[in-house]
Amino acid sequence: MTSKQPVIFCDFDGTITNTDNIVAIMKHFSPPGYEEIMHEVVAQKRSIRDGVTAMFALMPSSSKAEIIEFVMTHAGIREGYREFLNLVREHQIPYYVTSGGIDFFLKPLLEPFGIPEDHIFCNSADFSGEYIEILWPHPCDEHCENDCGMCKTTVMREFPPEQYERILIGDSLTDFEGARIADLVYSRSVLTEKCKELGVSHVPFHTFHDIINDFRQRIGAIHS
Repeated sequence: MTSKQPVIFCDFDGTITNTDNIVAIMKHFSPPGYEEIMHEVVAQKRSIRDGVTAMFALMPSSSKAEIIEFVMTHAGIREGYREFLNLVREHQIPYYVTSGGIDFFLKPLLEPFGIPEDHIFCNSADFSGEYIEILWPHPCDEHCENDCGMCKTTVMREFPPEQYERILIGDSLTDFEGARIADLVYSRSVLTEKCKELGVSHVPFHTFHDIINDFRQRIGAIHS
């Protein structure tokens, strides 16, 4: 950690929550045809935006309440998250949720934590038609051609590296590009393996207590 202003960009699915909620939703409701689409996304043969759009388009809008109930019941918040937010607030570090998830199940899960609305970047959904339509209010800028859907690097570039130490917390392929430009990465699952492959400096974690411990050491080093 440097003398620059730290700013944190934190993934949601599989990072704040114990499970990847989009994957869990698809496996639980199992709309016909989703498996091939998901395989193509995981294999990076299909963009995240295109794949998620196609999978939710298989699900009727009438299933909204059932999906929310499923996620609220099964997602689970990763251990230490509230304590981590308390630490971030104690040190007045800007904190943003940057998620490829969808607002209709993401925001109810985050509601108890009091994160300001303008500090949550995610996708949204339209239930006015017969099937769910995913909306993408945060597309890639001219520096990114990955068709991310919710482009994390576009959000991160709003914070110039000359002024900010950009810290990314994540777990999956939606975090790969952000990890490339972050100053510090806290990683788990697939992101840890990708950081090794890319030669990106990273600190693996299992719970937010692991991040808290590392963070306190870094803060202590600055003030010692």
